Amino acid sequence: MSPIASSAKDAQKESTAARILGAGSAGIAELAVFHPVDTIAKRLMSNQTKISGASQLNQVIFKDAASKPAVSRFFTLFPGLGYAAAYKVLQRVYKYGGQPFVRDYLSKNHGSTFDRTFGAGNGKAMMHATAGSLVGIGEIVLLPLDVLKIKRQTNPESFRGRGVLRIVADEGFGLYRGWGWTAARNAPGSFALFGGSAAAKQYLYKLQDYNAASWSQNFVASIAGSSASLIVSAPLDVVKTRIQNRNFEVKETGARVIANMIRYEGPTAFFKGLLPKLLMTGPKLTFSFWLAQTLIPAFNKVM
Repeated sequence: MSPIASSAKDAQKESTAARILGAGSAGIAELAVFHPVDTIAKRLMSNQTKISGASQLNQVIFKDAASKPAVSRFFTLFPGLGYAAAYKVLQRVYKYGGQPFVRDYLSKNHGSTFDRTFGAGNGKAMMHATAGSLVGIGEIVLLPLDVLKIKRQTNPESFRGRGVLRIVADEGFGLYRGWGWTAARNAPGSFALFGGSAAAKQYLYKLQDYNAASWSQNFVASIAGSSASLIVSAPLDVVKTRIQNRNFEVKETGARVIANMIRYEGPTAFFKGLLPKLLMTGPKLTFSFWLAQTLIPAFNKVM
């Protein structure tokens, strides 16, 4: 069988422990390195005014600490670290560790269908992308932690001295506000992430066993997947962030957010923060995805 014709039924099996350890390690490493970058991107996406100079950019990023010394300003980029730690590690374990389980199911039960529909090789890449998309939709289970993290990063006044338990008791399912937009963003974003990576391994490196990729091949594949994911999901990500960063009592719908963006800011508003995301969040996603793709097979070999 030619490498390019690798079948969707040829699934690589990793142990559950390897998947959890590899994905969790990637999430912890990502958090330690990139949390400040994530805060900057979220604040830029939440900004609704035109930034005309360095002084205003400084104000948007550092808020009340804009006039403080550089070291003090830097530490203001770590709000919501507890929420971020819980969310990011759980998210990466769920997403990077969960996608292989969905992939295994699709390979066992529908692998032949993917091959017939898209052709051998194409079917395998599409199966990886579809598994990623399904896992991405299910990620809304973790939405409350994401909401709390974003509010801490962009609108800490919304907490008004309340602790986590008090907020959960007061808001209940209100913490799932924007779940539809989150699912709508995650589906194509995760499809592009896993699909872009699989396509690179399939067509660029002609790999039958994706787990056999070297660390450098995984790195290139991760760049392909993460770049595609960020570009595809950018418009809905801006809408999701604006819904989630409002005060808890503000019940603005996604449709209203979109209408106001078009009316007052124009179509380019849907891509606010895209360049910082590609330059800063892009490496973050590439880094964690690369680690997960490298560590999961590595842990599987020694367990």
